[in-house]
Amino acid sequence: MLARDRQGATLPEFAIVLPTFLVLLFGIYDLGQGIYLKSVLQGAILDAGRDAGLESGLSQKDAIDQYVRDQLSPIAISNPTYEVERLNYSGFNDVGRPEDFTDSNNNDKYDAGECFVDENGNNTWDGDVGKGGLGGANDVVVYSVTVNYDRVFPLWKLISGEQRGSVSATTALRNQPFGPQAARAKKQVCPGT
Repeated sequence: MLARDRQGATLPEFAIVLPTFLVLLFGIYDLGQGIYLKSVLQGAILDAGRDAGLESGLSQKDAIDQYVRDQLSPIAISNPTYEVERLNYSGFNDVGRPEDFTDSNNNDKYDAGECFVDENGNNTWDGDVGKGGLGGANDVVVYSVTVNYDRVFPLWKLISGEQRGSVSATTALRNQPFGPQAARAKKQVCPGT
């Protein structure tokens, strides 16, 4: 008779199901917040990139960055930090291209002391020829923003993750042709000679 008694069985079942349900619910919220934040950031950076490509972009750089932050402010993120990077190139083919170098030991990678062609004017070999900043007329600009924020729920502890979440967005646009494109100086550098 006691084995068939079902009264009170709901409470232990609820106690087993509730934590699993809450972890699932909070996980979906955390994941959804990150996806939504990335979507809004991508839209904001596309708008900001178009504004930065105008002739007035150089004088409006801080206002353009503030526009991106303002677009994200309605989203409930705590303790956000923003990392902004702008690299400019002569053309789209240069994006991510390393500076040329003389491979003295034929190992297919740059080693200290090898001669190289400095294309971005910093007298250092770089794995990317991009110059910092917005560039000039007709230059291609890669505009990247990374937002780091504190996660709302401490689920990250359950999976040995990080408390800080991070989303980033990047866009590459050509500046408007508000003048002739400036030629980029290339200089052969041979360290140690």
